[in-house]
Amino acid sequence: MTFERSISLVLLIFLSKIVFAQSSTTVYGDNAAAGKYADIRGFKMYYETYGTGEPLLLIHPNGGTIKSFENQIDFFAKNYKVVVADSRAQGKSIDATDSLSYEMMADDYNALLDYLKLKQAYVIGWSDGAINALLLAMRHPDKVRKIAATGANLRPDTTALHPYVYNDILTTDRQMRDSIKTGKASAKLKNAYKVNHMMLVHPNIKPAQLHVITAPTLIIGGDHEAIPAKHTVEIAEALPNAYLWIIPASGHSTPVYQKDWFNALISNFFSHPFQRIEGKRMYY
Repeated sequence: MTFERSISLVLLIFLSKIVFAQSSTTVYGDNAAAGKYADIRGFKMYYETYGTGEPLLLIHPNGGTIKSFENQIDFFAKNYKVVVADSRAQGKSIDATDSLSYEMMADDYNALLDYLKLKQAYVIGWSDGAINALLLAMRHPDKVRKIAATGANLRPDTTALHPYVYNDILTTDRQMRDSIKTGKASAKLKNAYKVNHMMLVHPNIKPAQLHVITAPTLIIGGDHEAIPAKHTVEIAEALPNAYLWIIPASGHSTPVYQKDWFNALISNFFSHPFQRIEGKRMYY
């Protein structure tokens, strides 16, 4: 198999070993009845909507698509208006520009909410989507009601990414760059390089910057995942209104392999008031 023919594996750098469990007969990410394009910020962002109720925005991982949340859409659409999109330069949201950053994508999601005339939303973000969710709350705080963020990292180094994962991203980056240097690389490969390379240079968020996020936040991570648990704890401790959930015997793909637990706990978090647990309450 040539390098270009294996590009789908590159695009799913965090997801390459996952087999998604089909949760319904709906083909999420390719549903003509639910899908539309929003012409925003210089590109056409593909999105789908499901259900009715208060808005809930789902933001997928690096190289993922709407389909990444096939285990969540049906569940949450029973009580929310679920908005789920292909992020810039991924899936059907084609972007021909050379640059890409999490800040750009956070602003894209803000623009999507504006396009849909949604003043505020609950947000679930996974991996890169969790970074986008945090940045959305930092840059557009009025848009975010509550956040559930699983597998986020604040910096692109081995203090925030497991060394195996970091080296995997670095190796893929070098392979794609060498292929592009031949001058024969396809537009698809060049785009994949842009998406993958972003993880080596972004994000660059200082823990102190998270103090501006006032929306109640549930920080989630596996105890054996791509993001070291101590970094997940670091994120939770930097937020003024956060709960922390470290899932035992779990890797990075909590919305897939821990889907029932994941969905139920987030649903409970969204539907109940946030309460500080301090003083004598810490004994209970």
